[in-house]
Amino acid sequence: MKFIRIFSIVLSALLLGAHFRWHGMDPLSIPVILFPALLFIKKAWAARTVQIILFLGGLEWVRTTIEIALRRIDAGEPWVRMAIILGAVALFTAVSGLPFSRNKELRKQYGLEKSSTAPRSE
Repeated sequence: MKFIRIFSIVLSALLLGAHFRWHGMDPLSIPVILFPALLFIKKAWAARTVQIILFLGGLEWVRTTIEIALRRIDAGEPWVRMAIILGAVALFTAVSGLPFSRNKELRKQYGLEKSSTAPRSE
């Protein structure tokens, strides 16, 4: 069940790794493919690092989408379908880290629960 919750993280890492590999950025592709291994470290910093990497990965997909769309527009080639597909990949990647914010069990497991002893301002 835990794997199902984090499947989107692993898939996003594989897609980003393939993207960097395709563009000849091997020094980035290997760490990106391996970053989900941070999930074995049950600390808040590890979960936040994964979330940041996924958000940055989403931004990379947006950058790539814009770059390819501009090239295709200049060449007079179709670009809308490509933009929709890569936009969906960007969104998927960027929101893959949401289980850490939305799932109570994961928040507790990684120490992301807010302390109930903190004073409340009313």
